[in-house]
Amino acid sequence: MSKDDPLEFYRHSLGDEEKARILEALDQTILTTGRFTAEAEAALSAYLDIEHVVCLDSCTAALHLALLARDIGPGDEVIVPAMTFVATANAVLMAGATPVFADMDPTTGNITAESAAERLSPRTRAIIPVHLYGLLCEMPALRSLVSEHGLVLIEDAAHCIEARRRDVRPGAHADAACLSFYATKNITCGEGGALVTNDAALAERVRRLSQHGLTSTAAQRYGQRYKHWDMLEFGWKYNLDNIRASLLAPQVARLDENWRRRREIAARYEAAFDALPGVNFPRVDDPRASARHLFPIWVEHRDEVLARMQRLGIGVTVNYRAVHLLTYFRERFGYAPGDFPAAESIGERTLSLPLYPQLTDAQVERVIAAVTQVVSRPAPVLCA
Repeated sequence: MSKDDPLEFYRHSLGDEEKARILEALDQTILTTGRFTAEAEAALSAYLDIEHVVCLDSCTAALHLALLARDIGPGDEVIVPAMTFVATANAVLMAGATPVFADMDPTTGNITAESAAERLSPRTRAIIPVHLYGLLCEMPALRSLVSEHGLVLIEDAAHCIEARRRDVRPGAHADAACLSFYATKNITCGEGGALVTNDAALAERVRRLSQHGLTSTAAQRYGQRYKHWDMLEFGWKYNLDNIRASLLAPQVARLDENWRRRREIAARYEAAFDALPGVNFPRVDDPRASARHLFPIWVEHRDEVLARMQRLGIGVTVNYRAVHLLTYFRERFGYAPGDFPAAESIGERTLSLPLYPQLTDAQVERVIAAVTQVVSRPAPVLCA
């Protein structure tokens, strides 16, 4: 790649080991949930120091089943951040409950116990904090809030496998945490996710709900002597197959190595942009408290900056627009501009830069130079 070639927003780090594993999976009789899924679950359990992992076909599925497993549904409200990907709120709708948005800490982008407490009602059953961009929320404060009110706490940890705050990992303070293995995540199998928990009964129910509510898996039914199975409750088809799961365990082994490189790149971005007029970014109080999944900058005239960065060959994207202002949520629930000012401000200004381990130092400097050029020079005024 020459210095002038387009620089992708993201590149996965899958290699020869993953290719060999997927070929090995294809040689097995059982292609659906089986040995490779179990190996991925064991690797994640050991990495997160958590007792139970259930691999699923998306983080959305994990959020949905976590709510169902706690019997949350019609008539219930679930507090979610107004700044997140739509899946967080959609999972609540999928369970039949109502998402209630809360505003963000304007310096980090994360929901806080204080902002969640402002949205409590007699119908509130759960809170779903999102570790936005990879920064762990202050989970002890959220745990205290839900304990005081008898609520369920489910972490959307789609951005956040690696982070630890005072050595607390995702899932430690919650009923469950939900992970994503989507195409752009820190570990990926294209599409996939997992629910992690220290609650054995919750994990067992989620596993059953992920396979139509049946008492046995396909591998159990066809891989050993036949035994009659039953359907104990209505479930869904959310299990993760061996083919995709085969990609995960090798990546778990490289998580910390890749995390170190992303922290190095993020530190260079922070040093370059800290005193650059017109640029702000989420503040991370402890480098280990963030998985550094994304590095967003917050700029005025975001769409113009985005277009000019792309013309310079820098891959950028928007993570995210405020959820409550998307058409569906405005029309169904009556939300309007001004309801959640911090989330709206972030949604109007945010722009995510490339941040992945394969970025060279020269490429990082190219991104920094492009940002500096774009925000320091006003766009030319076109004559009519």
